[in-house]
This record gives sequence, structure tokens and C-alpha cells, in this order.
Amino acid sequence: MAKKTVASLQTGGGRQHTKVMKMVRSPKTGAYMFKEEVVHNDDVKAWFAKN
Repeated sequence: MAKKTVASLQTGGGRQHTKVMKMVRSPKTGAYMFKEEVVHNDDVKAWFAKN
């Protein structure tokens, strides 16, 4: 059976972070790919601005 690891990882600070994803075009092939990262809620707009 699968273990529920999510409950053991939550220490109360999980709601302060957000997984952000942005679709970007590769300069080599021209194909689209996704950039993913987990950032603090205060830094979400800055992450999208720099990426």
C-alpha cells in the first residue's frame, strides 16, 4: 500500500509556498517547455517577471 507522505511533510509552513509554472519557448528547437519551481508566496510576481 502507498504511504501518505504529504501528512508527514507538513510542518505548518506549507501554505507559505506556491508551485509556479511558466511555459517558455526553447531557443534551440523552438518547442515549448515548462519551467517549474516552488517559491515563497511573496516572491511569485517577481519570479514571473524575471523568468
